Amino acid sequence: MATVLVTGGAGFVGATLVRVLLQGGHSVRVIDDFTTGQRDYLAEVRDDIDLRKTDVRDLVPLRQACEGMDAVVHLAAQSGVPPSIEDPQRDFEVNVRGTFNVLEAARLEGAGRVVFASSGAVLAGAEPPLREDLVPDPLAPYGASKGYGESLLRAFESAFGIVGVALRFSNVYGPFCRHKGSVIAAFLQRALAGEPVIVDGDGHQTRDLIYVTDIARAIVRCLDLDQGGVLHLSTGVETSVEELVALIAEIAEVPRAVEHRPARVGDPVRNYADPARAHERLGWHAEVALRDGVRQTKEWLETDGSRGRVGRSRTRAR
Repeated sequence: MATVLVTGGAGFVGATLVRVLLQGGHSVRVIDDFTTGQRDYLAEVRDDIDLRKTDVRDLVPLRQACEGMDAVVHLAAQSGVPPSIEDPQRDFEVNVRGTFNVLEAARLEGAGRVVFASSGAVLAGAEPPLREDLVPDPLAPYGASKGYGESLLRAFESAFGIVGVALRFSNVYGPFCRHKGSVIAAFLQRALAGEPVIVDGDGHQTRDLIYVTDIARAIVRCLDLDQGGVLHLSTGVETSVEELVALIAEIAEVPRAVEHRPARVGDPVRNYADPARAHERLGWHAEVALRDGVRQTKEWLETDGSRGRVGRSRTRAR
């Protein structure tokens, strides 16, 4: 079993990943600056992990966090297109300088593997389905910063022998989303509050929606890879925002109510990715169907979402 450092481990993906790693017998250290991460997301596992408040922009404590680690999973980031447009300087500091610091700390402290959370935003301007062989085409600073991280990962693998895997996440959803403004989290929270969901644009835009436990399972499989590279983690299924609004209204058992706003700068019109390479290299595929995942996310928000605990859903994935 590996000793694994998870940066941003008190965040949305991190809270689920930490549990999956512990279930697999791995030793886990978590760092987070708690700008968006929530301590209560890790309350149930606090005694089983080494949790530290650390900012990836600060190399010295980051090196200390990397001491004795076999692998680093780098999730910490300024996440999303709109914040990167509102504050591109912070996007650079966290996502570019922070990613360099993580790789440099891993190199200096002898961590042999780094798994980097990238994004389909690297290819936001490309014609879908998105694939690993397409030329990067970001439409916002966020996508550009993730593209930098991918290039740096490849350089550190070539120059220093670190096995670097960049995982381009599609639109991730699931529990521990209380602080998130991503599409399913935002739609569900407004629907459950009896408010209309806010759709930026006409609703015809499409997304590839993947449940967070599927992402976590893929990350864990990357810990066994002996060679790095870029992989898309996706379902390969294109779902329109209109379809998603209808599904959420059905599952939340509320009338369908929508408030349209202008389309956001930097958002692609169509977005879905081909997961074939991840299937081939990891023996992995997404297992949780959209309807099941949305229902489980709703149940988490209704039961334990206010406290950050794991939802008590028993809905089986398929």
